[in-house]
Amino acid sequence: MVDTTYTYELQAFQAGDGFQEAPAVPAPIDEVAEMTFPVDPRLKDRAELAAKNSSHDLPLTVNDEVLSFLNFFQTPRGRAIVEAGLRRQGRYKDMIARVLKEEGVPQDLIYLAQAESAFQPLALSRAGARGMWQFVAYRGQQYGLRRTWWIDERQDPEKATRAAAQHLRDLYGLFGDWYLAMAAYNCGPGNVQKGIERTGYADFWELYRRNVLPKETKNYVPIILALTLIAKDAAHYGVQVDPETPVSTDVVKPGRAIDLRLVAETIDVDVETLRGLNPPLLRLATPDDPAFELHLPVGSAEKFSAEIADIPADKWVSWRRHRVESGETLGSIAKKYHVTPAAIAEANSLERGAGLDPGEKLIIPATQAQAETKRRLVSYRVRKGDTLLGIADQFSVDSDDVKKWNRLKTNHVARGMVLRIYTQGGLPETASSRARTTAKKKTTHVAQAATPSSDKN
Repeated sequence: MVDTTYTYELQAFQAGDGFQEAPAVPAPIDEVAEMTFPVDPRLKDRAELAAKNSSHDLPLTVNDEVLSFLNFFQTPRGRAIVEAGLRRQGRYKDMIARVLKEEGVPQDLIYLAQAESAFQPLALSRAGARGMWQFVAYRGQQYGLRRTWWIDERQDPEKATRAAAQHLRDLYGLFGDWYLAMAAYNCGPGNVQKGIERTGYADFWELYRRNVLPKETKNYVPIILALTLIAKDAAHYGVQVDPETPVSTDVVKPGRAIDLRLVAETIDVDVETLRGLNPPLLRLATPDDPAFELHLPVGSAEKFSAEIADIPADKWVSWRRHRVESGETLGSIAKKYHVTPAAIAEANSLERGAGLDPGEKLIIPATQAQAETKRRLVSYRVRKGDTLLGIADQFSVDSDDVKKWNRLKTNHVARGMVLRIYTQGGLPETASSRARTTAKKKTTHVAQAATPSSDKN
């Protein structure tokens, strides 16, 4: 049964297949944060020299904890993570530097995003943190990042950067120390405050030694410091990459929901290009929001505005465009889109029996609706480190609905508990590679590998 909450979304897409949420990618921090690595003593002198000769606006501590991760980032797998991040950093570096400066926080905080996501806007952690700066849903909302069925602004590079800078500035105001602020960014200010109260020390390394922080958080700051050292002198560590260049875009306001495939067909680009320019979009469409800004390749805004005017605005989520290929006829095109040749001819003011020229672009009035996508019942077994908010976010459902479906009175979920979840997208994309599924009638059981604990805020 389809929840009435989703009535509008279902109606908007009943003529298309835009239900599936855009796939996310695993967050690199998940792979590294709970691991330990040996220390290579040969790295110490090199690292201390590099730290001494590097300009920096955050303290650069070089100790065994940092050296262990420097050692990992010299391995093939670790080097691949570093190189991927430094390559993508080129696309966002100028924007991040500008925002950090505007918010009055250190420039070196950029390497927190390197550690969290390797500058990947679509990164999704096992705990449900999303985006380049890995916000969980409620913390993102606290800093103005909207999350709806259509969009998730945690995946907006600039908006998320500004939210992260503001959050880190607030945490520094609370603790007066950037290492403690970064630790609190990972596990929450409450956990850091408890550690300080238990030990009497407002010092990250003392909290580390006294083992009062989660393991992931203990490793979090050393990871950031190791990546900072490498990024500041990549050649010194044998890392060579060609940074991506910043991408300029045209910005338009469609004014209402429009299928990205129609946009792509209108301006002659592929859909993946549009998705790459608009990472906050979760579906194959823009929201029905007059204020929403759609990013297009530079130089295409005028073409978009001129050609989209040929299609009624209330058809933007169902109608399509088609470029005629050699040998195609109205009949063959109509069959492809499940419409009649007469409907295509009428939409394009074509004479009956008129031939088609290769390269000609046709409007396709795709009015035959497919059956509505029904919500699917999924059984999810809670694993180590899972939170209710994180589970809800993985399946793109509301946490209050998860509580209602499972008659939960609080947000607490225990390891081994099996939750009933009604989802339109089925299994979360990022879990599919880690999950083992067994179909039982209409229920899919998900058994994920154990995940690290995280109270990320």
